[in-house]
This record gives sequence, C-alpha cells and structure tokens, in this order.
Amino acid sequence: MPFLGQDWRSPGWRWIKTEDGWKRSEPFSPALEDGNNQLKDISHAVIITGDDEDEAIYSTEDCEFAAKKRKKDHCTNNTQCFYREKWIYVHKESTRERHGYCTLGEAFNRLDFSSAIQDIRRFNYVVKLLQLIAKSQLTSLSGAAQKNYFNILDKIVRKVMEDQYNPRLIKDLLQDLSSTLCILIRGVGKSVLVGNINIWICRLETILVWQQQLKNLQMNKQVNNGLTLVDLPLHTLRNILHRLSDGWDVITLGQVTPTLYMLSEDRQLWKKLCQYHFAEKQFCRHLIPSEEGHIDWKVMYFALQKYYPIKEQYGDTLHFCRHCSILFWKDTGHPCTASDPDTCLMPVSPQHFIDLFKF
Repeated sequence: MPFLGQDWRSPGWRWIKTEDGWKRSEPFSPALEDGNNQLKDISHAVIITGDDEDEAIYSTEDCEFAAKKRKKDHCTNNTQCFYREKWIYVHKESTRERHGYCTLGEAFNRLDFSSAIQDIRRFNYVVKLLQLIAKSQLTSLSGAAQKNYFNILDKIVRKVMEDQYNPRLIKDLLQDLSSTLCILIRGVGKSVLVGNINIWICRLETILVWQQQLKNLQMNKQVNNGLTLVDLPLHTLRNILHRLSDGWDVITLGQVTPTLYMLSEDRQLWKKLCQYHFAEKQFCRHLIPSEEGHIDWKVMYFALQKYYPIKEQYGDTLHFCRHCSILFWKDTGHPCTASDPDTCLMPVSPQHFIDLFKF
C-alpha cells in the first residue's frame, strides 16, 4: 500500500514501503521499462545458450551494466519526464519540512518549458527567459539543466525554421548566447564552467550553425485567393499598427507594402510608443529634434531603448503563489490552501524569475 505524504503547502512525494524501509517511487516510464525488458530477455538467452558458464555470467553482467547505463541515459536525455508536477516550491533556506534550497537549474528542469514553446502565448516568454539566462546565469546551471537548456533551444530553432515565427527574436538570443560562450571559453579557468571545455566548444559550433540557418531562412510566399492585409481599409491598418507595442514590429510590418510604410512613419504612432514605454523625465534627457524643429519620436524611441528597458508584454507567463511559495504555469494549477487562491497569484516576468533564485 503506497503512502502519500501530505504537506500543508503542497502534496508530498509518493512513497512505497519495502523490506529496506520507505523509498520514494518514481513515475513509470514505458519506454525505459520496455528497453530494460529487452535487455533482460537478451541476458536470459545468453544464460541458456552459453557454452561456457563463465562466459554466460560475464555476458549477463554486461547486459545488466547496459541496462543501468540505459536507465541513466534515459534520465539525462529526458530530464523532465520524471516529474509529474508542473510546478516547483521555491525556498531559499532550510525549514523543518524542507532541507536545502531551490536553484535556478532545478526550476528550469521542473517547469515544462518544452511544452510551453509549442504554445504561441508562451513562446516569446520562454525565449526571453533563455536570453536572460544566456547573458548572466549560464554558469549557474547544473549539467542536467545545461543539457535541458540546449535541448529546448534546439526545439525552438526547429520550430522557427518550420513555422517561420519571429526569427528576429531567436537571432538576438543566439547572438547573446554565442557572445557569452566566447567569453567563457576564452577565459576558461578564470570562471566556473560546469562540464568539459570540448562540450562547450561543440555547443558554440552548433550555435554558429543555427545562426547560419536562420540567416539563410527564406519566408514562404503564401498563396491566398481570399481577403489579404492589403485589402483592409486604411483606418483598420492604422488600428493594427497602433496595437503593436514593439517598435521593430512596426518597422517590419511597414516593409510589407508602401501603404503600410506610410502609416508606420506616423509621428503620433511613435509618440504613443515612447509614452507607453518611457517616463517623461527620460524624454528630457534625450531630446532629438528633427530638421524642422519637431521631436523625431521614431529616433527618440530607439535612442531611449538603448538606455532604459521597454515594457514587456506576453500572452501568458509563469505565476507565483505568495501563500504557498510555488512557481507554476497558470493553466496547470497547484493545490493552494488559501481561502481565496486568486488573491495570492502574481505574474512573474522573465527577470523576476531570475531574481527569485538569486541568493
């Protein structure tokens, strides 16, 4: 009879009583079990058909070693498959109920980022989080977290190559990651770099290949006989442009047709973007008048962007429960014990996610 431990903040691990005492039960993995069964069948056949007893024992030990190695490889290559819960308890110090603390690498492994990149609402959020990790937190990841990081990055690049969705964002991520790796590899010995230096060199070469693939990416021309963007009236196109919060998106959309280019150069559009992202005090420090004496709001936007961060907008983000100290994706939910769980929830920006694990 399994024992399900229960903590007042979150459900415990699943425990099974054995002859040696209580042991934590891991979720079942069919692929791993099938592989081990095949190796057991092979070892059994070796025992039956072996001519020499010593050779049979030796072959059996080899098969058992292969089964153990297969299980280890399965765990390392599929880091997240052993976690049923899609949330993680964030604690920075030991308590009576919990010992140790939660690290950035552990949270990165536990939260389901592989599935999150398939959701268009979370795609930009995950990419921004990977970019922040690449800039400052790459050396804090464990070996398993590093492997998981590059596996997710590989899936992102494949998705962009197939769907051609937001390649500019991925190019910026790879550029920051390659710059960080070049600095770390060049200064090896001066900083803590988990893993063999040759592995990091191979990863850097892979990143360069990805960058070349994205550079050669050709957008597929869609054949559509129905209503297109060009057929929309001017006030609708203007409304679409005014709903974009990123200046680069405005410029990209303006390159589609001459009409959209004319609308994308509207001074009021860029003035609203500046007012949305930056404070009035920041305008006074970086005033850039045009030749006619007016403020060039488009130039102002990109000038201010160099000095101040812009506001981030995401379709969906991770959430943090202040009552339970649990980090999770909102649609997965968690067993909150508060009387009104909605009042405990707080959206977590990518930078806030990083800050949660700074000790």
